[in-house]
Amino acid sequence: MPNNLFNAYSKQRVTRTPVLVVEDNADQWTIIQGAIKECFPEVEAIWVSDADQALAYLEETKTQAGQLPKLIFLDLYLPQREDGWKLLKQLKDPAMGFSLLPVVVLSHSSQPEDVEEAYDFWLTSYIVKPLDYDQWISALTALRNYWWNVVTLPGPQK
Repeated sequence: MPNNLFNAYSKQRVTRTPVLVVEDNADQWTIIQGAIKECFPEVEAIWVSDADQALAYLEETKTQAGQLPKLIFLDLYLPQREDGWKLLKQLKDPAMGFSLLPVVVLSHSSQPEDVEEAYDFWLTSYIVKPLDYDQWISALTALRNYWWNVVTLPGPQK
């Protein structure tokens, strides 16, 4: 990732709604990216592979009048459990300035304690990662309907 993440993304002339995908596995990113392109054609999926890159991107979009993402997709195990949880806690800390951004966890874990703990930190939604591409399409289609057509989010709406 370049040092100045905002400038790197602004050069792409992002005119579509950004969503941030925090995923450390490149193979998973490829699947997620394809499903997002299919289900959210108006979205620019921004990929970062760790917590530091996610926070740097968010800080730069906030301080340089960039467009904060409409959603954040977060893998809780980046690759260590502690990394994703620490990022979730930071994102939901009002002092950081990102607490109103919806965070959707995408995790292989369906352990009840992971789900409960995530919601304890004001997680917006928890999705167990689908096993095949068709299931990804189904999950993201439902997610799109909910986040784009049903709920009202804070901040500028498109």
